[in-house]
Amino acid sequence: MAFDVEPIAYVRGGRVQAVDDDWDRETAVVELEPRFGPDALAGLDAFSHVEIAFVFDRVPPEKIETGARHPRNRADWPLVGIFAQRGKNRPNRIGITICRIEKVEGTRLHVRGLDAIDGTPVIDIKPVLREFLPRGEVRQPDWASELMAGYWQA
Repeated sequence: MAFDVEPIAYVRGGRVQAVDDDWDRETAVVELEPRFGPDALAGLDAFSHVEIAFVFDRVPPEKIETGARHPRNRADWPLVGIFAQRGKNRPNRIGITICRIEKVEGTRLHVRGLDAIDGTPVIDIKPVLREFLPRGEVRQPDWASELMAGYWQA
């Protein structure tokens, strides 16, 4: 089954290249498509964080991974399946990030820590609710903690 997903917005500003670390220093604007008015973002400024779903649109089809690979191509990290990591070369090329809301201005959502580059298509925006965060302990392997050590550092 196939289905259509259209961008609702685009990332404006921030980085122009996908470099893996220090994303918390980045600010960007998520600018809604003209079919949406300011009322689409009404009330979002009452939240501290937002979850942005976007498309890794610059990953060419031949670079898509469907099996296992070493995260960041580091042979010292284990070979793990594409669904056991958050790399951009995923089958549907969808990225999801929780970032801080700086302000809402008409049809423009200003955020910090969005790990998407300038021009990236956004397919959804959701407020972060405490009740949707993980319940109980969150665990992950040591290689994942090592990989993420500098990812958000500003």
